[in-house]
Amino acid sequence: MNQQKRILAVDDEPHMRRLLEISLRQAGYQPIVAENGQEALRILRDDNVDLVVSDLHMPVMDGLKLLEAMRTENIEIPVIIVTAQGEIASAVQAMKLGASDYILRPFDLETLEIGISRALSITRLKLENQFLRDEANQSGKSLTSKCLIGESPGICKVHHAISQVAAEKVTVMITGETGTGKELVARAIHQQSPRKNSLFVAVNCAAIPSEMLESELFGHERGAFTGAVKERVGKFELADGGTLFLDEITEMPISLQAKLLRALQEGTIERLGSNRPLSVDIRVLTATNRDPMHAIKEGKLREDLYYRLNVFRIDLPPLRDRLSDIEILASHFLKKRNISIDDNAIRMLQSYSWPGNVRELENVLERAAIVCGGHSIHVQHLPSDIHSNNDIHHNLKSKTSEAAQHTASLSLPDAVQSLEMQMITEALNQANENKSRAAKLLNISERTLWYKLSRYNLTNH
Repeated sequence: MNQQKRILAVDDEPHMRRLLEISLRQAGYQPIVAENGQEALRILRDDNVDLVVSDLHMPVMDGLKLLEAMRTENIEIPVIIVTAQGEIASAVQAMKLGASDYILRPFDLETLEIGISRALSITRLKLENQFLRDEANQSGKSLTSKCLIGESPGICKVHHAISQVAAEKVTVMITGETGTGKELVARAIHQQSPRKNSLFVAVNCAAIPSEMLESELFGHERGAFTGAVKERVGKFELADGGTLFLDEITEMPISLQAKLLRALQEGTIERLGSNRPLSVDIRVLTATNRDPMHAIKEGKLREDLYYRLNVFRIDLPPLRDRLSDIEILASHFLKKRNISIDDNAIRMLQSYSWPGNVRELENVLERAAIVCGGHSIHVQHLPSDIHSNNDIHHNLKSKTSEAAQHTASLSLPDAVQSLEMQMITEALNQANENKSRAAKLLNISERTLWYKLSRYNLTNH
């Protein structure tokens, strides 16, 4: 990417400026020249520059004054100071002011290239380290689950899909309900890929205001909009060489989806406030808790973007479809607390519908571990929602038994209708009239529930 890096060479001697200009161009960079610090500062205010190579002693504004002015104006790009053999003390002072490095005159092209490459690499490492620190701070507040646990057929299928696609560069779309572990799958793909030693950068498109999301993804130049007091490196640049995970992709504004599609097709991006294309080498993974085809029909997802992203798809099963994994998951979540859970509590957990999936299970066990006082978790330590769900199952079994006792005087269709009405009424009561929750308790779709409410004239619920 050298050809895209714009290097500002600052020197008051015309022949030295020309030498730097030729050397930088030969090294594959795009040179810009200035004859003193004042002119350099004007260029830095108005243009996109990746690095400055500046002489130390110049009239009007020397290299040290230029450094001070850059830091005052939040122009945070690397600076290499060029100095003579007897000016080491001044060069050290420049380093204290924020210079990335210094080189001694006379220098050859190789020395200049090494210095520039090192300064750009250090800048990149600083960005990555800051990102990793921020991510570590954030993950400390998030759920502790960092792996996909289970032995059910559904989760084994997911592991197989990850192993199939990890080594490829193709885009992957991960679908599943909230709390099923879509980001964990994305991280597993990254960790098993050739990009594992580069950054995994996650962006939740639903958590960032739409007006800020473009800057978050593509970055911006200083002064690109009100409040942009310094340049910002976007997540695309940060993920260069690694993996970019776009969670809740259907929540991205349609207008921004067009720019995303163009970036994926061309392999280049532009920061806000800039018309300079930047090449990026990234692998994009996306996730959504919506049905992508429904999102397209609702105008939430561009169809052309969907086909660009959906080269390989992984569908995560909800926890209610992998109840056999609950005991394994519970053991994993409680291991760090050295707390056990008895069989009756496990059976109660396995009879719950888990609308919040694995994330909800972890939260339930976290609470139960506190309530039990650090000892073994029993049924009484589980929250009321879990008990209520088990009560409805018990009541529904009773209703089934009652209906069976009356089948002698009723036709089969009448008996089925009577039982369905009782079960629906019971489910609605237990779910506080929440149709979505009631449908999950009955293990039917919400659409089917609405149909039966209308059929049995129960729409007053």
